[in-house]
Amino acid sequence: MKKISILILVILGLYIFNIFWSTGYFRIIENKFEGEVLTKINIVGAEDITINHIDSFAIVSSTKRKAFPQNEQETGGLYYIDLKKIESDPILLTKDFNKPFAPHGISIFITDSITTIAVVNHTIEKEYIEIFKLVGTKLTHLKTLDNPMILSPNDVVLINENSLYFTNDHKYKHGILRLAEDYLGLPISNVVFFDGLKFKEVANGISFANGINYNSKKGLLFVASPRKFYIKVFKKNNDNSLSFIENIYCGTGVDNIEFDLDNTLWIGAHPSLLHFDSYSKGNNEFAPSEIISIKYIEKNNYIKEDKYLEKGQTMSGSSVAAPFGNLILMGNVMDDHFLVLKK
Repeated sequence: MKKISILILVILGLYIFNIFWSTGYFRIIENKFEGEVLTKINIVGAEDITINHIDSFAIVSSTKRKAFPQNEQETGGLYYIDLKKIESDPILLTKDFNKPFAPHGISIFITDSITTIAVVNHTIEKEYIEIFKLVGTKLTHLKTLDNPMILSPNDVVLINENSLYFTNDHKYKHGILRLAEDYLGLPISNVVFFDGLKFKEVANGISFANGINYNSKKGLLFVASPRKFYIKVFKKNNDNSLSFIENIYCGTGVDNIEFDLDNTLWIGAHPSLLHFDSYSKGNNEFAPSEIISIKYIEKNNYIKEDKYLEKGQTMSGSSVAAPFGNLILMGNVMDDHFLVLKK
């Protein structure tokens, strides 16, 4: 009996150690960035940022997150930033959107002078995806997507004006299975496709499916799995199903994915998931921030580079790195500002 008890304690100890190890808890964070912090922009909780490279503006998804878990309706909005005048004041686009709005992941699709925007919306009542049309700085709400498959949406990517993929980062909303997904990394979250009429699961078996983006030139879909430190690569088929290609191990908790004009992936990341978890619950003052890039050529042929790393005093909890020329707009989950970096 004593030997069995010792064995159980050893197994339990190894299991707990693996949780700490696999979430980056023991990683040494040393500040690293070869560029400069150009400016800070005072928008709270700028969790996702995406760029219209044609018209030179950014859309920022902002939510006033207090701490997790959410216990009251969070409030937020979408902001417009003129990248030709980076010091100009952000424009709140959603001031006339009169419903509960806590935006998370966002995506844009550009046709002529119209920008279609898809936004994950977390409300106390339910989870939705909102679709907007932007002309100049005039934002019009087109429709709300409401479906049981929008269970725990994190991020979204538009394929055209009507079709999109989105990630559910959890399968369970509450309870011990939700905790198991967070801490044990159960690979049970998914990717869903919406064709304008119907929803369909197209990928599953993912541990905390998070950021998502699509390279239309190569027909490749990229999905972040921060709990496993993976960027997962899929081929988009003609029927919009996905074929898995490979996992790229990144060594950090990858979050949102953006592209530069060369289709290099730029990713905001959390080097230590447990430190970020403690920060998000209000127990730590800081959480480290990181940016990586991945130039993806083909299977087993890519170049991953570390671009930015710091302990969190300048900005904590980096979640996105949106490149524009020699600038990087680096957003976060909960800070009261985000950074504009100059390479």
